[in-house]
Amino acid sequence: MHRRRFLTQTGAGLAASALAAPASAQSQPQVRWRMASSFPKSLDTLFGTATEIAGRVSRLTEGRFEIRIFAAGELVPPLQVMDAVQNGTVECGQTAGYYYVGKNAALAFDTALPFGLNARQQNAWMYHGGGLQLMRELFRQYNIVNFPCGNTGTQMAGWYRKEIRSVADLKGLKMRVAGLAGQILERLGVVPQQIGGSDIYPALERGTIDAAEWVGPYDDEKLGFQKVAKFYYYPGWWEGSAQLSIYVNAKQWASLPNAYQEALEVACAEANVSMLARYDAKNTEALRRLVAAGAQLRAFPQPVMEACYKIAQEMYSELVAKNADFRKIYEPWARFRDEQYLWFRVAENTFDNFVYSVKKPAASGKK
Repeated sequence: MHRRRFLTQTGAGLAASALAAPASAQSQPQVRWRMASSFPKSLDTLFGTATEIAGRVSRLTEGRFEIRIFAAGELVPPLQVMDAVQNGTVECGQTAGYYYVGKNAALAFDTALPFGLNARQQNAWMYHGGGLQLMRELFRQYNIVNFPCGNTGTQMAGWYRKEIRSVADLKGLKMRVAGLAGQILERLGVVPQQIGGSDIYPALERGTIDAAEWVGPYDDEKLGFQKVAKFYYYPGWWEGSAQLSIYVNAKQWASLPNAYQEALEVACAEANVSMLARYDAKNTEALRRLVAAGAQLRAFPQPVMEACYKIAQEMYSELVAKNADFRKIYEPWARFRDEQYLWFRVAENTFDNFVYSVKKPAASGKK
């Protein structure tokens, strides 16, 4: 084989490719977008994911498609991001669908339903179970194209000034809680409050609220909840997982070149994997630090869990009866959920229960 000729030809081909890529990028338009986030800059996993997406999009398009990220409150209030995207105030936003169940209860499926899917099951439903198609149809009503862009995994149930020993202890409790969970708890006497992340600590500190849920140890530690409430409850039954999304104004999406659309889709898909991995990696040490600092871990009593579950199922039946959008999504979602539960019980749950309970050797291998 003529090695020198091969190397020369190969080098020429690589050089041509290197020169062609910028030329191709230069032929594309310069696009500048603004993204409003529902989250403060202090939350480096939630807000940080938006910045990662913007950076990835920029690199994939040779800097031709730039997205500038604005934290909660900088352009619009944290719980008005969807409205801003819908109205074209901003081209896109990073938020959670269940913040907007006041508009339509079906929007909760874009984040989480109480006693619903875990993170893996949510991804399976969205990407391979028809979920994304159903959600795209729903968001079309709001002039929005939606993209999953992260997941927190199963969340904690939050911080409480007093212990919750029974259902009766929920009565009169003023609690920051989002989505349909607030409506479920309201039927048990809780006074739900929907408050943006950056406003929770002062409300809890002043006693405006008695309890607050957010995400889990890593974020909760950053927000300092352990300083103003000592009882830390689990599990967050309202969020077996919590999907975050990027919402894009439909007109703006249609105006993007195909290559830019592809870049944004790829960046969101990568972020969806990265966020969950980061929380899984960071929550363990954060929980240790919180307990060392005085947080008292508590599990919700079984009667409380059962009462909440019963009301959740009653509420779903009511929503199916009166909300056509909710019914259209809930019925196939529920079938998918039941099938997932069957599979996870067979292998996943059996494996997890065994390895979590078995006595393990010391890390060094010595007994």
